[in-house]
Amino acid sequence: MHLGLIGGIGPAATVVYYQRLTSLVRARGHTLDLTIVHADVDELIRNNLADLRQEQAAAYAILIDRLKAAGAECAAITSLGGHFCFAETEAVSSLPLGSAVTPLDAHFAALGLGTVGLLGTDVVMRTKLFGQLHKTRAVAPLDTMDAVGTAYRNMAVRGTCTEDGRTLFFDAARRMVADQGAEAIVLAGTDLNLAFDGHDLGFKVVDALDVHVALLADLATGKMTLPQVTKGSQA
Repeated sequence: MHLGLIGGIGPAATVVYYQRLTSLVRARGHTLDLTIVHADVDELIRNNLADLRQEQAAAYAILIDRLKAAGAECAAITSLGGHFCFAETEAVSSLPLGSAVTPLDAHFAALGLGTVGLLGTDVVMRTKLFGQLHKTRAVAPLDTMDAVGTAYRNMAVRGTCTEDGRTLFFDAARRMVADQGAEAIVLAGTDLNLAFDGHDLGFKVVDALDVHVALLADLATGKMTLPQVTKGSQA
């Protein structure tokens, strides 16, 4: 299947999606058919913070039309924070959408996780992944949520993680494990690999990007069909 990715939100996350998706599809003995379009991360951040769902969905719709014109059969948003208007985007999308949020609940349950700690955008943390976790309890940083959200947005735009940002993320993660009962920390922001890759903090870390990439690889290689992906998509 020809996949279409909405990239650029941020650029560093798009690179990781591309790297991991091509590697996984190749490992399965297939050739990836892929088109990527570039979205405006600054526009996304403005609309996300102001909860302008229809406006962001309209911006996505233009990009999805480009993907369809290029031959894509399914589209995906390479940003968990960018899923804040998923339902609105589905309503105007010319292609089926593969959600990065829907498969996470089942994934956490399969790992036997009762409580997970979330790091990501303000909206992702505050809404506990848009209220989509039903089998697993989610917690978010208590006193540093605003600081973490701001640091995450800045990192996504910049495409690099500062040492101060890394320290903030690591401290918030440790506190969720030590004080809030988190059995694993979920990188619920697709740019957080910039901070966490190559570091062992002594507890389990789940990169939500990898869960989404696995789903997209299933589509690309025919292991999963579009009805299976779009069934139960985010409301």
